[in-house]
Amino acid sequence: MNSVNTNVGALVALQNLNSTNAELTTVQSRINTGKRVASAKDNGAVWAIAQNQRAASNALNSVKESLQRGQSTVEVAISAGESVSDLLLQMKEKALAAADAGLDATSRTALADEFASLRGQIQKAVSTADFNGGNMLKQAGTDVKALANSDATSIITVQAQTLTLTALSIATSTLGTKTLASTAIGLINSAITEVSSKLSKLGTGAKALGSHYNFVGKLQDTIDAGVGNLVDADLAKESARLQALQTKQQLGIQALSIANQSSSILLGLFR
Repeated sequence: MNSVNTNVGALVALQNLNSTNAELTTVQSRINTGKRVASAKDNGAVWAIAQNQRAASNALNSVKESLQRGQSTVEVAISAGESVSDLLLQMKEKALAAADAGLDATSRTALADEFASLRGQIQKAVSTADFNGGNMLKQAGTDVKALANSDATSIITVQAQTLTLTALSIATSTLGTKTLASTAIGLINSAITEVSSKLSKLGTGAKALGSHYNFVGKLQDTIDAGVGNLVDADLAKESARLQALQTKQQLGIQALSIANQSSSILLGLFR
């Protein structure tokens, strides 16, 4: 039926043009944001999954910070412990010299003073081995407890290793006599062995923290890549669609123009 009141062809052409414009808006939004799913209205299920994964990835930043703090605390303790070990070697040298039976009183006194000075340096090294308020070497030292996962249900613990003079049994050692010097040698040998053992434990702990930090970094990268797979747009594909839709839009405008002109043909019937 030919009618001036209802132009069915124009209505169909307008519907097709509106549909093309809607698709074009969607493609332009994807190109502008770089995302196929930029909000919940684009795809609610995928957006929710992506948000949960983003939360997990962001939480891993806190895990990495915790691991770094723990690693730094342990590394400070290791540095101080290595200084203690070096000082013990020097103390052993002085004790061996003082164990010489032919040593005169003046030389023995000098060695005893140097021995006491080295022992004081050990005490200072232990007491100043602080990082972020934690000291792993002093009496009742701080254990490092670093986060290991994004929901804080797992931690990595590195036990404190006491390296005080009392713990090493050399707090009262002196070189006043040959006998005392010989006794000091035995105590220092034991202290050197103990310090080496405790440094080994700290080193193992530092390595564990470092390895887990690397793992968390890789895990975070994998999660971020997974989120990208869910929500990122294929810009090459969207670019091709943009070209096609722009052409379709132009054709739709022309089709609508032609459909709108059809009613004017009816005037010819009345001439």
